[in-house]
Amino acid sequence: MGSLLHLPKDRDYPQIDRVSSAYTPLHSFRLEEEKHYQQQYGDMYFLRLAKLKPAVEEMATEAWSDIEIAGESVRRVERVLDVRQGELCWVAGTVYMDMPLKPNILDDISKDYWISAPPPRKKYTSASGEDKVMLEDESGRLRLIGSPLQVDMLVTGCIIAVMGTENANGEFEVIDIRLPDLAPQPARWSGGASADLGAGTRRKIAIASGLNISGTAADVLNHNLLTEFLLGEALTPSVQASAAQISRLILAGNSLAESSPLPAHEDVAGKKAGRKYGYDSSAYNPAPSANLDELLATLLPSLPITLLPGPTDPANVSLPQQPLHTALFPHSRAYAAPPSSKDEAGWFDSVTNPWQGDVEGWRILATGGQPVDDIFKYVEEEDRLEMMERMLRWRCCAPTAPDTLWCYPFQDRDAFVIEECPHVFIVGNQPKFDTVVIQGPSNQRVRLIAVPAFSATGELILLDSETLEVEIVQFEIFNGTNT
Repeated sequence: MGSLLHLPKDRDYPQIDRVSSAYTPLHSFRLEEEKHYQQQYGDMYFLRLAKLKPAVEEMATEAWSDIEIAGESVRRVERVLDVRQGELCWVAGTVYMDMPLKPNILDDISKDYWISAPPPRKKYTSASGEDKVMLEDESGRLRLIGSPLQVDMLVTGCIIAVMGTENANGEFEVIDIRLPDLAPQPARWSGGASADLGAGTRRKIAIASGLNISGTAADVLNHNLLTEFLLGEALTPSVQASAAQISRLILAGNSLAESSPLPAHEDVAGKKAGRKYGYDSSAYNPAPSANLDELLATLLPSLPITLLPGPTDPANVSLPQQPLHTALFPHSRAYAAPPSSKDEAGWFDSVTNPWQGDVEGWRILATGGQPVDDIFKYVEEEDRLEMMERMLRWRCCAPTAPDTLWCYPFQDRDAFVIEECPHVFIVGNQPKFDTVVIQGPSNQRVRLIAVPAFSATGELILLDSETLEVEIVQFEIFNGTNT
């Protein structure tokens, strides 16, 4: 016991400083303050087709210009309704999936009136084979059939070119399919940030999603472990030095847990409405947002944070979700940019979902997960990375909007069209972590990262800013049964 009682060693401990962050947000998905919802959604499909048709036609021309089948050359057709029976041709258009199990507007109306609506489906695909694939443009619609449709992943809203012939039933028998493929990719450090900021120092970008803070004691311990790690207050000096290399934290949606569901019609009808003045604890629980604000305010003096909203966060439901209002964060908002400077990024940056920006010189595209979750319902496949890859090759980060994914009715442009290919594509709130690097026809390289919910897995993703390699840090609480 006496050996423990001794004077502190005369030793100088080195001070560890956090690396700086090179950060330029792009406001690609920010809406005007005055929003209009009287427009028709059909215009979005025409805007998307007009934007992407030249790209997909270029890919189709390159692939099919010299092809002959049974002595017949392939001919390009301008419009869907110009296809002639028995003639070998190709045409470009927008895919529409006619699926009986897809939700419809009557379901939404029934929810508004508290009528029992059908339960949400895991998949829209029909086991009886009733699903139909259509190709449409401004002239009309054409049904597609053929074996390539069973191989290629297709959803409503993606722009493709198909080669084949029309049969006697008026159906287009597809022989081959072409996509727009990856958009042109900007060079690193082309977004305005100085390359000198990143020279000579290794940096890492921390990524998490699905904190799902509910305000209960069950949240606290795991989030405390995450905070201590990011602040360099835990584990060994080598781990602390590694944590100092983290230049930014990106929270990709669902930082707050889902609120309570709407009460049943019978419960509301039987409850007497009484007057309430001031704070009503039965209608509002401030603990989740207060706990999130406390977590952010603890990290922000040391670490800049980019915060995306998600489906369970208090933001607009339709995409693009606008930034979480800084009034939710009375302690953290001191680190945000002033409201008057809309184009300036603060140390705390509450952004849109989807979001696009340059971090450490790399172009990053991130979403809270809704587009991938919706694509998942259209297809038989379970591979989320393949769906992410398809979104990039379709050049659309929310192809199923506005059909089955709520969105703003854009009139002048389709904000979901990907005009520049990102270097990193992040999708939050996925069932499990997964990552892969894909390549494009012009030597584009993209790191895809599916980020799981932190509340379920305790996983924090670290992205190396030089190699774009990914590592996982997992936090787990010992409950007596862990091995």
